[in-house]
Amino acid sequence: MKTYHKTLLLPMLLCLSLAALAQNNDDAKLLVKQGVALNDSGKYDRAIEKYNQAIKADPQYANAYYEMGYTLFTTGKEKEAIPYLEKVLALEPKAAGGYDMLGSIYDDLNQSDKAIDLFKKGIDADSTYQRLHYNIAITYYRLGKFHESEQAAIKAVKLDATHASSQRILAMATYKQKKRGISLLAWCDFLLLEPQSKRSPEALNFVKTILNFGVTRTGDKNITINVNPDEGAGNLLMPLAISTALDKKTNLSAVDSVQFELTSLLQISASIIGEDAPPLVKNYYAGYFEQLAKSGNMPAFARYITLSAYRDENLAWFKEHDKELKDLQQWVAATKREF
Repeated sequence: MKTYHKTLLLPMLLCLSLAALAQNNDDAKLLVKQGVALNDSGKYDRAIEKYNQAIKADPQYANAYYEMGYTLFTTGKEKEAIPYLEKVLALEPKAAGGYDMLGSIYDDLNQSDKAIDLFKKGIDADSTYQRLHYNIAITYYRLGKFHESEQAAIKAVKLDATHASSQRILAMATYKQKKRGISLLAWCDFLLLEPQSKRSPEALNFVKTILNFGVTRTGDKNITINVNPDEGAGNLLMPLAISTALDKKTNLSAVDSVQFELTSLLQISASIIGEDAPPLVKNYYAGYFEQLAKSGNMPAFARYITLSAYRDENLAWFKEHDKELKDLQQWVAATKREF
C-alpha cells in the first residue's frame, strides 16, 4: 500500500511544484513591469528594488536581470551592470540584446577587444539585431579600422535605413577612407532624416567640405582644381563636375551654390562612388540620388538639408514655395529604394 500511495503522490507534488513555478514567474513578470515603469519615470532606485524582488521571486527569469542591467547601465553604474548581463547570457545564450549592452559597456570602459568579441557573439546569435552591427561599427571606427566600420555600418543600414546614426557612421567611415562620393550620399541621407538636429550642422559641414574638396574659387568666375590623381576616378570626377556646375554662375547665395553643386554630383552618383562600391551603395544610395537629381526637386532638397545653417531664409523660401516642398515630400514617399 505504501508504494501505491507514493506513486499517486508524486504527480500531485509535481503539479503543485509547477503551479508554484508558474506563480513565481507571473509575480516576477509583474514586478519587472512595475520596475520598467519606475525606470521610465526616472525613479531608478525604486526600479532596482522591483528588479531585486523579481529576481528573488524567480531566479531563472532572464528579463529581470536584463532590466536591472539596463537601469544600472543608463544611470552610469556600468560595472555594476556587468554581472547581471552575464547572468542574462547564461540563462539565454541567444539574447542578442544582452550581448549588445554588455559589449557597449566594455567599449565605454575602453576594452575594445572584449566589446568586439561580444558584438560578434551577438551577431552569431541573431544577425538581424541591428544595434549589434551599428555598435560594432562604432567600435571599429574608434580603433581606426575604417574599412571594418564601413562594412558593419552597411549591414546596419540594410537592417534599418531609418536609423540616422547608422547613416552617420557609414558617412564618417567612408570619409576617412577618402571615399568621398559614398560619404556624400550617406550624409545626404542622414540629413533627409535629421535636417535640424544637434548633429545636423556637423553633417552639413561634411557635405560642404566634400563639395569644395580640390576646388579653389577666386571671385565668382575663377575656379582652380587641385586633386591627387592617385585617389581614384570618382574623386577626380567630383571637382570637375563642380567646376562645370558653377561655370558662368555669379552672385550665388550659399544655398544656391549647394543646390547647383549637389545636383551636378548626384546626377552622376554611380560614377563618383567608385567601381568597387558595395551593392547597397550602388542601389540604395546612388540609384536613388540620381533619380532625385533628375526629378526637379533639388531646389527644395537643398533648402531642406541646409535648414540647420540657413533656417530663417529656408523657412521663408518654403512659405513661398509650398508646392515645391510638397512635391519633394511626395517624391520621397513614393520613390522605392532597393538594397
